Amino acid sequence: MSYQPTWESVSQHPVPGWFDDAKLGIFLHWGLYSVPGWAPQVPDIQQMLREQGPNGMLRNNPYAEWYLNTMRIQGSPTWEHHRQTYGPDFPYDGFASIFNEHSSQADLDALAEVCVSAGAQYVVLTTKHHDGFTLWPSALAHPTKGHYHAQRDLVGDLTAAVRSKGLRMGLYYSGGYDWPFNNALLANAGDVALAVPPGKDYADYADGHVRELIEAYAPSVLWNDICWPPDADLAALFAYYYNRVAEGVVNDRWLQRAMPRNAVMDAGARGMGWLLQAGWRAVPEKFKNLTFPASTHYDFRTPEYASFDEIQQKKWEATRGVGHSFGANRNERPEDIITATGVIRMLCDVVSKNGNMLIGIGPDPDGSIPEEQQRPLRGLGEWLAVNGEAIYGTRPWTVAATTTTEGTDVRFTKRDGRVYAILLDQPGVRRFAFRGVRLGGDEVRLLGSDAGVALGTAGDLRSIELPAEVPVSAALVLDLGPDVSWLE
Repeated sequence: MSYQPTWESVSQHPVPGWFDDAKLGIFLHWGLYSVPGWAPQVPDIQQMLREQGPNGMLRNNPYAEWYLNTMRIQGSPTWEHHRQTYGPDFPYDGFASIFNEHSSQADLDALAEVCVSAGAQYVVLTTKHHDGFTLWPSALAHPTKGHYHAQRDLVGDLTAAVRSKGLRMGLYYSGGYDWPFNNALLANAGDVALAVPPGKDYADYADGHVRELIEAYAPSVLWNDICWPPDADLAALFAYYYNRVAEGVVNDRWLQRAMPRNAVMDAGARGMGWLLQAGWRAVPEKFKNLTFPASTHYDFRTPEYASFDEIQQKKWEATRGVGHSFGANRNERPEDIITATGVIRMLCDVVSKNGNMLIGIGPDPDGSIPEEQQRPLRGLGEWLAVNGEAIYGTRPWTVAATTTTEGTDVRFTKRDGRVYAILLDQPGVRRFAFRGVRLGGDEVRLLGSDAGVALGTAGDLRSIELPAEVPVSAALVLDLGPDVSWLE
Protein backbone atom coordinates (compact mmCIF):
# COMPACT_ATOMS: atom_id res chain seq x y z
CA MET A 1 0.00 0.00 0.00
CA SER A 2 1.18 3.48 -0.84
CA TYR A 3 0.39 6.04 1.85
CA GLN A 4 -0.58 9.63 1.17
CA PRO A 5 0.38 12.55 3.45
CA THR A 6 -3.05 12.67 5.11
CA TRP A 7 -4.42 11.42 8.41
CA GLU A 8 -7.08 9.44 6.56
CA SER A 9 -4.40 7.55 4.64
CA VAL A 10 -1.88 6.82 7.41
CA SER A 11 -4.69 5.74 9.75
CA GLN A 12 -5.14 2.69 7.49
CA HIS A 13 -1.73 1.37 8.51
CA PRO A 14 -2.07 -2.04 10.23
CA VAL A 15 0.13 -3.22 13.07
CA PRO A 16 2.52 -5.67 11.39
CA GLY A 17 2.52 -9.23 12.61
CA TRP A 18 6.18 -9.18 13.65
CA PHE A 19 5.52 -6.51 16.28
CA ASP A 20 2.49 -8.33 17.66
CA ASP A 21 4.52 -11.56 17.81
CA ALA A 22 7.75 -10.14 19.26
CA LYS A 23 6.55 -9.40 22.83
CA LEU A 24 9.95 -8.29 24.16
CA GLY A 25 12.28 -5.43 23.26
CA ILE A 26 15.35 -3.86 24.87
CA PHE A 27 15.45 -0.08 25.34
CA LEU A 28 18.97 1.43 25.26
CA HIS A 29 19.53 4.92 26.69
CA TRP A 30 23.08 5.86 25.76
CA GLY A 31 24.55 9.34 25.50
CA LEU A 32 26.47 12.09 27.30
CA TYR A 33 24.43 11.39 30.46
CA SER A 34 26.09 7.95 30.55
CA VAL A 35 29.35 9.61 31.66
CA PRO A 36 28.12 10.90 35.04
CA GLY A 37 25.64 8.01 35.21
CA TRP A 38 23.99 9.40 38.31
CA ALA A 39 20.57 10.13 39.78
CA PRO A 40 19.41 10.19 43.42
CA GLN A 41 18.30 7.08 45.28
CA VAL A 42 14.54 7.53 45.16
CA PRO A 43 11.48 5.40 44.26
CA ASP A 44 10.28 4.92 40.69
CA ILE A 45 8.95 7.95 38.89
CA GLN A 46 5.25 7.15 39.32
CA GLN A 47 5.63 6.84 43.09
CA MET A 48 7.76 10.00 43.16
CA LEU A 49 4.99 11.91 41.41
CA ARG A 50 2.27 10.61 43.75
CA GLU A 51 4.28 11.40 46.88
CA GLN A 52 6.09 14.64 45.99
CA GLY A 53 4.09 16.21 43.18
CA PRO A 54 5.47 17.40 39.81
CA ASN A 55 7.98 19.88 41.26
CA GLY A 56 9.39 17.29 43.65
CA MET A 57 9.56 14.71 40.87
CA LEU A 58 11.55 17.09 38.67
CA ARG A 59 13.87 18.13 41.50
CA ASN A 60 14.57 14.55 42.60
CA ASN A 61 14.25 12.92 39.18
CA PRO A 62 15.27 9.23 39.25
CA TYR A 63 16.07 9.30 35.52
CA ALA A 64 19.84 9.61 35.01
CA GLU A 65 19.23 10.60 31.38
CA TRP A 66 17.70 13.84 32.72
CA TYR A 67 21.05 14.85 34.23
CA LEU A 68 21.37 18.09 32.21
CA ASN A 69 18.05 19.34 33.55
CA THR A 70 18.38 18.26 37.17
CA MET A 71 21.99 19.47 37.47
CA ARG A 72 20.65 22.97 36.78
CA ILE A 73 17.92 22.95 39.45
CA GLN A 74 19.69 24.74 42.28
CA GLY A 75 19.85 22.71 45.47
CA SER A 76 18.69 19.45 43.86
CA PRO A 77 20.59 16.24 44.68
CA THR A 78 21.98 16.16 41.13
CA TRP A 79 23.06 19.82 41.38
CA GLU A 80 24.92 18.98 44.60
CA HIS A 81 26.47 15.85 43.10
CA HIS A 82 27.68 17.68 40.01
CA ARG A 83 29.33 20.45 42.03
CA GLN A 84 31.04 18.01 44.36
CA THR A 85 32.17 15.58 41.64
CA TYR A 86 33.06 17.83 38.69
CA GLY A 87 33.10 21.35 40.12
CA PRO A 88 30.54 24.16 39.76
CA ASP A 89 31.99 25.39 36.46
CA PHE A 90 32.17 22.04 34.63
CA PRO A 91 29.69 22.20 31.72
CA TYR A 92 27.50 19.34 30.57
CA ASP A 93 29.18 19.56 27.16
CA GLY A 94 32.43 18.60 28.91
CA PHE A 95 31.15 15.04 28.94
CA ALA A 96 31.26 14.92 25.12
CA SER A 97 35.00 14.26 24.78
CA ILE A 98 34.83 11.53 27.44
CA PHE A 99 31.84 9.88 25.80
CA ASN A 100 33.42 10.02 22.35
CA GLU A 101 36.67 8.52 23.60
CA HIS A 102 34.96 5.55 25.22
CA SER A 103 32.14 4.96 22.73
CA SER A 104 34.59 4.93 19.82
CA GLN A 105 35.95 1.65 21.23
CA ALA A 106 32.60 0.13 22.18
CA ASP A 107 32.06 -3.53 21.31
CA LEU A 108 28.60 -3.26 19.78
CA ASP A 109 28.43 -6.96 18.91
CA ALA A 110 28.73 -7.67 22.64
CA LEU A 111 26.01 -5.10 23.38
CA ALA A 112 23.73 -6.72 20.82
CA GLU A 113 24.47 -10.12 22.35
CA VAL A 114 23.20 -8.89 25.74
CA CYS A 115 19.87 -8.20 24.03
CA VAL A 116 19.88 -11.65 22.43
CA SER A 117 20.58 -13.34 25.77
CA ALA A 118 17.48 -11.67 27.24
CA GLY A 119 15.29 -13.29 24.59
CA ALA A 120 14.48 -9.93 23.00
CA GLN A 121 13.14 -9.74 19.45
CA TYR A 122 13.86 -6.05 18.89
CA VAL A 123 15.99 -3.20 20.21
CA VAL A 124 15.20 0.52 20.51
CA LEU A 125 18.14 2.95 20.77
CA THR A 126 17.97 6.59 21.87
CA THR A 127 19.37 8.47 18.89
CA LYS A 128 18.79 11.90 20.53
CA HIS A 129 17.56 12.46 24.03
CA HIS A 130 16.36 15.76 25.50
CA ASP A 131 19.94 17.06 25.74
CA GLY A 132 20.09 17.43 21.93
CA PHE A 133 23.22 15.27 21.39
CA THR A 134 22.79 12.83 18.49
CA LEU A 135 24.36 9.38 18.14
CA TRP A 136 24.62 9.64 14.39
CA PRO A 137 26.51 12.17 12.22
CA SER A 138 23.56 14.36 11.31
CA ALA A 139 24.06 16.81 8.50
CA LEU A 140 21.87 19.29 10.37
CA ALA A 141 23.74 21.79 12.53
CA HIS A 142 22.26 22.51 15.95
CA PRO A 143 21.50 26.26 16.19
CA THR A 144 23.33 26.64 19.52
CA LYS A 145 25.72 23.67 19.48
CA GLY A 146 26.79 23.31 15.86
CA HIS A 147 27.42 19.74 14.75
CA TYR A 148 26.51 18.22 18.08
CA HIS A 149 26.91 14.51 17.61
CA ALA A 150 29.00 11.45 18.43
CA GLN A 151 32.22 11.06 16.50
CA ARG A 152 31.33 7.47 15.65
CA ASP A 153 28.11 6.55 13.85
CA LEU A 154 26.76 4.64 16.83
CA VAL A 155 23.29 4.34 15.35
CA GLY A 156 24.57 2.76 12.17
CA ASP A 157 27.10 0.46 13.82
CA LEU A 158 24.67 -0.78 16.47
CA THR A 159 21.93 -1.24 13.87
CA ALA A 160 24.26 -3.48 11.88
CA ALA A 161 25.23 -5.44 15.00
CA VAL A 162 21.63 -5.92 16.13
CA ARG A 163 20.41 -7.02 12.70
CA SER A 164 23.32 -9.45 12.36
CA LYS A 165 21.89 -11.25 15.43
CA GLY A 166 18.48 -11.60 13.76
CA LEU A 167 16.78 -8.86 15.82
CA ARG A 168 14.80 -5.88 14.57
CA MET A 169 16.14 -2.37 15.19
CA GLY A 170 14.07 0.56 16.41
CA LEU A 171 15.09 4.17 16.98
CA TYR A 172 14.01 6.62 19.68
CA TYR A 173 14.01 10.36 19.07
CA SER A 174 13.11 13.15 21.48
CA GLY A 175 10.87 15.32 19.34
CA GLY A 176 9.26 17.16 22.23
CA TYR A 177 12.37 18.40 23.99
CA ASP A 178 15.73 19.68 22.89
CA TRP A 179 16.82 21.66 25.95
CA PRO A 180 19.76 23.53 24.35
CA PHE A 181 17.59 24.58 21.40
CA ASN A 182 15.60 27.04 23.53
CA ASN A 183 17.57 26.91 26.79
CA ALA A 184 14.68 25.09 28.46
CA LEU A 185 14.65 24.19 32.13
CA LEU A 186 11.89 22.13 33.73
CA ALA A 187 11.46 22.90 37.41
CA ASN A 188 7.69 22.92 37.77
CA ALA A 189 4.62 21.52 36.05
CA GLY A 190 4.15 24.73 34.06
CA ASP A 191 7.49 24.21 32.35
CA VAL A 192 6.38 20.91 30.77
CA ALA A 193 4.65 22.56 27.81
CA LEU A 194 6.94 25.61 27.75
CA ALA A 195 10.01 23.42 27.24
CA VAL A 196 8.87 22.38 23.75
CA PRO A 197 10.79 24.66 21.34
CA PRO A 198 8.24 26.86 19.53
CA GLY A 199 8.27 27.87 15.89
CA LYS A 200 8.92 26.40 12.49
CA ASP A 201 12.72 26.34 12.87
CA TYR A 202 12.55 23.56 15.44
CA ALA A 203 9.76 21.78 13.56
CA ASP A 204 11.95 21.65 10.44
CA TYR A 205 14.97 20.57 12.49
CA ALA A 206 13.15 17.67 14.17
CA ASP A 207 11.45 16.62 10.92
CA GLY A 208 14.79 16.70 9.13
CA HIS A 209 16.42 14.57 11.82
CA VAL A 210 13.79 11.85 11.68
CA ARG A 211 13.86 11.77 7.89
CA GLU A 212 17.64 11.28 8.08
CA LEU A 213 17.13 8.34 10.45
CA ILE A 214 14.48 6.79 8.20
CA GLU A 215 16.59 7.15 5.06
CA ALA A 216 19.86 5.97 6.57
CA TYR A 217 18.73 3.18 8.91
CA ALA A 218 15.12 2.16 8.02
CA PRO A 219 14.11 1.51 11.64
CA SER A 220 11.41 -1.08 12.31
CA VAL A 221 10.17 1.05 15.24
CA LEU A 222 9.97 4.84 15.21
CA TRP A 223 9.68 5.77 18.89
CA ASN A 224 9.13 9.47 19.60
CA ASP A 225 9.10 10.95 23.09
CA ILE A 226 7.04 13.65 24.83
CA CYS A 227 5.23 15.19 21.81
CA TRP A 228 5.87 16.63 18.35
CA PRO A 229 6.29 20.27 17.26
CA PRO A 230 2.88 21.68 16.29
CA ASP A 231 4.27 23.45 13.19
CA ALA A 232 5.39 20.17 11.59
CA ASP A 233 3.40 18.17 9.03
CA LEU A 234 3.22 14.93 10.96
CA ALA A 235 0.89 13.07 8.60
CA ALA A 236 3.44 13.66 5.81
CA LEU A 237 6.24 12.31 8.01
CA PHE A 238 4.28 9.16 8.83
CA ALA A 239 3.49 8.59 5.16
CA TYR A 240 7.17 9.06 4.31
CA TYR A 241 8.09 6.47 6.94
CA TYR A 242 5.47 3.85 6.07
CA ASN A 243 6.29 4.10 2.35
CA ARG A 244 9.96 3.36 3.06
CA VAL A 245 9.61 0.85 5.91
CA ALA A 246 6.70 -1.39 4.98
CA GLU A 247 6.60 -3.16 8.36
CA GLY A 248 7.44 -0.15 10.52
CA VAL A 249 5.47 0.98 13.57
CA VAL A 250 5.13 4.30 15.39
CA ASN A 251 4.32 4.85 19.05
CA ASP A 252 1.74 7.21 20.54
CA ARG A 253 3.86 10.13 21.80
CA TRP A 254 3.46 12.47 18.82
CA LEU A 255 0.76 14.79 20.17
CA GLN A 256 0.85 18.22 18.53
CA ARG A 257 -0.47 20.90 20.84
CA ALA A 258 -0.25 24.51 19.71
CA MET A 259 -0.34 27.16 22.40
CA PRO A 260 0.18 30.93 22.30
CA ARG A 261 3.60 31.98 23.54
CA ASN A 262 4.52 35.34 25.02
CA ALA A 263 5.94 36.60 28.31
CA VAL A 264 2.52 36.91 29.93
CA MET A 265 1.31 33.45 28.85
CA ASP A 266 4.57 31.82 29.92
CA ALA A 267 4.44 33.48 33.34
CA GLY A 268 0.83 32.39 33.73
CA ALA A 269 1.70 28.77 32.88
CA ARG A 270 4.50 28.71 35.45
CA GLY A 271 2.20 30.29 38.02
CA MET A 272 -0.37 27.57 37.42
CA GLY A 273 2.40 25.01 37.86
CA TRP A 274 3.28 26.37 41.29
CA LEU A 275 -0.40 26.42 42.26
CA LEU A 276 -0.75 22.79 41.18
CA GLN A 277 2.20 21.85 43.37
CA ALA A 278 0.79 23.78 46.34
CA GLY A 279 -2.54 21.98 46.03
CA TRP A 280 -1.14 18.56 45.14
CA ARG A 281 -2.56 16.84 48.22
CA ALA A 282 -6.07 17.75 47.07
CA VAL A 283 -5.63 16.24 43.60
CA PRO A 284 -7.59 12.95 43.28
CA GLU A 285 -5.30 9.90 43.33
CA LYS A 286 -6.45 8.74 39.89
CA PHE A 287 -4.88 11.87 38.34
CA LYS A 288 -1.55 11.53 40.16
CA ASN A 289 0.22 9.60 37.44
CA LEU A 290 2.69 10.23 34.65
CA THR A 291 0.82 9.84 31.37
CA PHE A 292 1.40 10.84 27.76
CA PRO A 293 -1.67 11.95 25.77
CA ALA A 294 -1.92 10.00 22.53
CA SER A 295 -1.41 11.56 19.12
CA THR A 296 -3.88 11.58 16.23
CA HIS A 297 -2.44 8.36 14.84
CA TYR A 298 -0.30 5.66 16.42
CA ASP A 299 0.29 1.92 16.15
CA PHE A 300 0.77 1.23 19.85
CA ARG A 301 0.48 2.93 23.26
CA THR A 302 3.41 3.33 25.67
CA PRO A 303 2.60 3.54 29.41
CA GLU A 304 5.75 4.24 31.45
CA TYR A 305 6.40 2.42 34.73
CA ALA A 306 2.73 1.49 34.52
CA SER A 307 0.45 -1.20 33.12
CA PHE A 308 -3.23 -1.98 32.48
CA ASP A 309 -5.64 -4.05 34.53
CA GLU A 310 -7.48 -5.63 31.60
CA ILE A 311 -6.92 -6.82 28.04
CA GLN A 312 -6.50 -3.84 25.70
CA GLN A 313 -7.98 -3.89 22.21
CA LYS A 314 -5.23 -1.54 20.97
CA LYS A 315 -1.69 -2.86 20.89
CA TRP A 316 0.49 -1.43 23.66
CA GLU A 317 4.00 -1.61 25.07
CA ALA A 318 4.90 -1.41 28.76
CA THR A 319 8.19 0.42 29.18
CA ARG A 320 10.48 0.80 32.17
CA GLY A 321 14.14 0.41 33.15
CA VAL A 322 15.59 -2.53 35.03
CA GLY A 323 15.97 -0.01 37.86
CA HIS A 324 14.28 3.34 38.50
CA SER A 325 16.16 4.93 35.60
CA PHE A 326 16.43 4.23 31.88
CA GLY A 327 19.95 5.61 31.57
CA ALA A 328 22.86 4.16 33.54
CA ASN A 329 22.57 5.17 37.20
CA ARG A 330 25.60 3.89 39.06
CA ASN A 331 24.07 5.27 42.25
CA GLU A 332 21.32 2.66 42.29
CA ARG A 333 21.29 0.05 45.04
CA PRO A 334 20.75 -3.70 44.49
CA GLU A 335 17.21 -3.35 45.81
CA ASP A 336 16.48 -0.78 43.09
CA ILE A 337 17.07 -3.36 40.34
CA ILE A 338 14.21 -5.62 39.34
CA THR A 339 14.90 -9.33 39.85
CA ALA A 340 14.69 -11.98 37.16
CA THR A 341 11.56 -13.28 38.86
CA GLY A 342 10.04 -9.81 38.81
CA VAL A 343 10.73 -9.14 35.14
CA ILE A 344 9.47 -12.62 34.10
CA ARG A 345 6.18 -12.17 35.91
CA MET A 346 5.82 -8.65 34.56
CA LEU A 347 6.30 -9.90 30.99
CA CYS A 348 3.67 -12.60 31.48
CA ASP A 349 1.18 -10.08 32.85
CA VAL A 350 1.80 -7.62 30.00
CA VAL A 351 1.55 -10.22 27.24
CA SER A 352 -1.71 -11.61 28.66
CA LYS A 353 -3.25 -8.14 28.15
CA ASN A 354 -2.14 -7.67 24.51
CA GLY A 355 1.08 -5.85 25.32
CA ASN A 356 4.78 -6.01 24.55
CA MET A 357 7.41 -5.15 27.13
CA LEU A 358 10.26 -2.75 26.38
CA ILE A 359 12.76 -3.11 29.21
CA GLY A 360 15.43 -0.44 29.54
CA ILE A 361 19.13 -0.84 30.29
CA GLY A 362 21.74 1.89 30.39
CA PRO A 363 25.14 1.20 28.81
CA ASP A 364 28.25 2.77 30.28
CA PRO A 365 30.10 5.19 27.97
CA ASP A 366 32.06 2.28 26.48
CA GLY A 367 28.85 0.43 25.59
CA SER A 368 29.22 -2.23 28.28
CA ILE A 369 26.25 -3.23 30.43
CA PRO A 370 26.88 -3.53 34.17
CA GLU A 371 26.50 -7.04 35.56
CA GLU A 372 23.70 -6.00 37.91
CA GLN A 373 21.63 -4.95 34.86
CA GLN A 374 22.47 -8.06 32.87
CA ARG A 375 21.58 -10.54 35.61
CA PRO A 376 17.76 -10.18 35.47
CA LEU A 377 17.85 -10.16 31.67
CA ARG A 378 19.81 -13.44 31.55
CA GLY A 379 17.28 -14.96 33.91
CA LEU A 380 14.49 -13.77 31.64
CA GLY A 381 16.22 -15.24 28.60
CA GLU A 382 16.72 -18.60 30.34
CA TRP A 383 13.03 -18.72 31.27
CA LEU A 384 11.98 -17.84 27.71
CA ALA A 385 14.21 -20.58 26.30
CA VAL A 386 11.96 -23.08 28.11
CA ASN A 387 8.60 -21.31 28.09
CA GLY A 388 8.79 -19.05 25.05
CA GLU A 389 5.98 -20.85 23.20
CA ALA A 390 3.56 -19.36 25.76
CA ILE A 391 4.86 -15.83 25.01
CA TYR A 392 6.17 -15.34 21.46
CA GLY A 393 3.50 -15.21 18.79
CA THR A 394 0.65 -15.44 21.28
CA ARG A 395 -2.52 -13.44 21.55
CA PRO A 396 -4.75 -12.69 24.55
CA TRP A 397 -7.26 -15.35 25.56
CA THR A 398 -10.85 -14.61 26.57
CA VAL A 399 -9.66 -13.24 29.93
CA ALA A 400 -6.21 -12.21 31.08
CA ALA A 401 -6.22 -13.54 34.62
CA THR A 402 -7.71 -15.76 37.28
CA THR A 403 -6.42 -17.61 40.35
CA THR A 404 -6.07 -21.25 41.20
CA THR A 405 -8.38 -22.68 43.83
CA GLU A 406 -5.54 -22.29 46.34
CA GLY A 407 -4.92 -18.65 45.43
CA THR A 408 -2.00 -18.54 42.99
CA ASP A 409 -2.26 -15.74 40.40
CA VAL A 410 -2.60 -16.99 36.83
CA ARG A 411 -2.24 -15.34 33.44
CA PHE A 412 -3.45 -16.71 30.10
CA THR A 413 -2.17 -16.55 26.53
CA LYS A 414 -3.30 -18.27 23.34
CA ARG A 415 -1.38 -19.53 20.31
CA ASP A 416 -2.48 -21.67 17.38
CA GLY A 417 -5.73 -22.43 19.19
CA ARG A 418 -3.98 -23.69 22.34
CA VAL A 419 -4.40 -21.94 25.70
CA TYR A 420 -1.50 -21.49 28.11
CA ALA A 421 -1.91 -20.91 31.84
CA ILE A 422 1.04 -19.17 33.48
CA LEU A 423 1.31 -19.45 37.28
CA LEU A 424 2.95 -16.33 38.69
CA ASP A 425 4.23 -18.21 41.74
CA GLN A 426 5.07 -21.72 42.74
CA PRO A 427 1.74 -23.27 43.79
CA GLY A 428 1.51 -24.27 47.41
CA VAL A 429 -0.10 -27.61 46.54
CA ARG A 430 0.29 -30.12 43.73
CA ARG A 431 -3.44 -30.47 43.03
CA PHE A 432 -5.60 -27.48 42.10
CA ALA A 433 -8.08 -26.11 39.57
CA PHE A 434 -8.38 -22.80 37.73
CA ARG A 435 -11.28 -20.66 38.91
CA GLY A 436 -13.75 -20.03 36.10
CA VAL A 437 -12.03 -22.29 33.59
CA ARG A 438 -13.48 -25.39 31.95
CA LEU A 439 -10.94 -27.93 30.70
CA GLY A 440 -12.43 -30.12 28.01
CA GLY A 441 -9.32 -31.97 26.85
CA ASP A 442 -7.67 -35.09 28.19
CA GLU A 443 -4.08 -33.87 28.26
CA VAL A 444 -2.27 -31.01 29.97
CA ARG A 445 1.43 -30.44 29.46
CA LEU A 446 3.88 -28.79 31.88
CA LEU A 447 6.51 -26.88 29.90
CA GLY A 448 10.06 -27.76 30.87
CA SER A 449 9.09 -31.19 32.23
CA ASP A 450 8.74 -34.65 30.69
CA ALA A 451 6.63 -35.85 33.62
CA GLY A 452 2.92 -36.22 33.09
CA VAL A 453 0.19 -34.01 34.50
CA ALA A 454 -2.79 -35.86 35.95
CA LEU A 455 -6.37 -34.62 35.51
CA GLY A 456 -9.13 -35.07 38.07
CA THR A 457 -12.12 -33.21 39.47
CA ALA A 458 -12.47 -30.48 42.10
CA GLY A 459 -16.15 -29.81 42.65
CA ASP A 460 -17.58 -28.52 39.37
CA LEU A 461 -14.11 -27.99 37.91
CA ARG A 462 -11.52 -30.31 36.46
CA SER A 463 -8.38 -30.33 38.57
CA ILE A 464 -4.72 -30.58 37.67
CA GLU A 465 -2.18 -32.56 39.64
CA LEU A 466 1.43 -31.59 39.04
CA PRO A 467 4.14 -34.24 39.01
CA ALA A 468 6.15 -34.83 42.18
CA GLU A 469 9.03 -32.84 40.76
CA VAL A 470 8.44 -29.60 38.91
CA PRO A 471 10.94 -27.15 37.40
CA VAL A 472 12.21 -24.42 39.71
CA SER A 473 10.72 -21.47 37.89
CA ALA A 474 9.53 -17.92 38.47
CA ALA A 475 6.41 -18.86 36.51
CA LEU A 476 5.27 -22.39 35.72
CA VAL A 477 3.51 -22.76 32.37
CA LEU A 478 0.82 -25.30 31.55
CA ASP A 479 -0.33 -26.02 28.02
CA LEU A 480 -4.06 -26.61 28.56
CA GLY A 481 -4.71 -27.62 24.95
CA PRO A 482 -7.37 -26.26 22.58
CA ASP A 483 -10.57 -27.27 24.40
CA VAL A 484 -10.71 -24.58 27.07
CA SER A 485 -13.52 -22.17 27.88
CA TRP A 486 -14.32 -19.43 30.38
CA LEU A 487 -17.31 -20.13 32.64
CA GLU A 488 -17.80 -16.79 34.38
